[in-house]
Amino acid sequence: MSEQNFQTLQNVHEALSQKKTSVASTVDTYFKKIAASKLNAYISVCEERAKKTAVALDAKLKSTPLEKILESQPLFGMPLSVKDAIQVEGVRTTCGSKILEKYVAPYTATAVERLERAGAVVLGKLNMDEFAMGSSNENSAYGPVAHPTHPDRVAGGSSGGSACAVKAGLSIGTLGSDTGGSVRLPASFCGVVGLKPTYGRVSRYGLVAYGSSLDQIGPLASNVLDVSRIFSVMAGHDPKDSTCSTRELTGWGNAKDFSSVRIGVPREFFADGLEGEVRASIEAALKFFESRGAKRVEISLPHTALAVPVYYVIAVSEASSNLARFDGVRYGVRLPAADAAPRLEEFYETTRSLFGAEVKRRILLGTFALSSGYYDAYYKRACQVRRLIRQDYEEAFKKCDVIMGAASPTTAFKVGEKSADPLQMYLADIFTIPANLAGIPALCLPCGADKQGLPIGLQMMAPQFREDLLFSLGSGFEKR
Repeated sequence: MSEQNFQTLQNVHEALSQKKTSVASTVDTYFKKIAASKLNAYISVCEERAKKTAVALDAKLKSTPLEKILESQPLFGMPLSVKDAIQVEGVRTTCGSKILEKYVAPYTATAVERLERAGAVVLGKLNMDEFAMGSSNENSAYGPVAHPTHPDRVAGGSSGGSACAVKAGLSIGTLGSDTGGSVRLPASFCGVVGLKPTYGRVSRYGLVAYGSSLDQIGPLASNVLDVSRIFSVMAGHDPKDSTCSTRELTGWGNAKDFSSVRIGVPREFFADGLEGEVRASIEAALKFFESRGAKRVEISLPHTALAVPVYYVIAVSEASSNLARFDGVRYGVRLPAADAAPRLEEFYETTRSLFGAEVKRRILLGTFALSSGYYDAYYKRACQVRRLIRQDYEEAFKKCDVIMGAASPTTAFKVGEKSADPLQMYLADIFTIPANLAGIPALCLPCGADKQGLPIGLQMMAPQFREDLLFSLGSGFEKR
């Protein structure tokens, strides 16, 4: 079986059914590819753990037909990798930071636990921007992730390792986390499919928090079907996460006729700054849906321009609170110099010197926004505007069923191009951040490429808990 046939879960199941491979052999193939790769997509691999799981799955396959197994374990034999902000028991979880270099997770995140119970095999932990703070994966303490097809370009962040691993064939499916676009931007840049679920749809238990009111674990894969399979297994209520919804999942089908679908096209997503080739690809995608009977509806999301500043008050404020635990006492590396510090303040300063520049910047901004005398002027006001942004989407969905536009105003930019200008880097997320602020689901999938062959991503957004609509439309578009 050639390597390219391992790109989807269906390929693996067909090979297992025809006895052309075993789970152990499939997993071994991936570890060989990971070892040979120069992309820096992985921070840690858990080879011994994965091979032990594979042996157990193969033993089950010897006594039970695959078709029967798939009834209870739909992800049977799926090589899967996890962003290094999501905990897996007994495996190092660094969050791309030196401060957690030696931290080994004592438990497994609910999302991962459910995937493993469904038969997935975790290969390792994927590279990311430190503590999920970045749009290019250049902020990792373990080095940047290389773009899988264009080495002079960034893979996108913060889940750059997750998107890169899928595109490069280093894993069939991966998990990322999305606080302001960290699944969808890398998916767009690398040319894969990525989903940010509705807030509360997937348990955050075991995800190291960045912005608690924004974070969501989301799946990435090479196709919509595999993304939906991963999502369907890990979604659902979890008593360990008080923000996790009890709402039942909805099944979905492959749409061929879109005559009943109203597609909202926000004028704010086609403003200055959108590259010409990106605009052309998005317009071509919209015309495809129209050719299948969908109705295009021009809409406005008037507070879109405020999304980035609102996000960078709320997210950094929550981050300054969440990251306070990494002090060398509760969590984090405890340096000898810290123990020798004469004052408590110096102890903390020594330990927290291990944070990277971007993390320090956001902690300082968040601490300032929450400080006495500034809370009302910044954090409280940002929360009020966030409500207006959410109302924009609620009003829009009265006129349309789904909203479509670009996931990013540009294709993948060059390595180092924006690292010296934080504001320009933050603006890369201008089209993805609103979905997080509104708490709605959003799907990114490839819709073309520019003249240099760099992928362009189409973003679809739906009302809360309508992931089924995104999968239906995405699958139909994917098969065009």
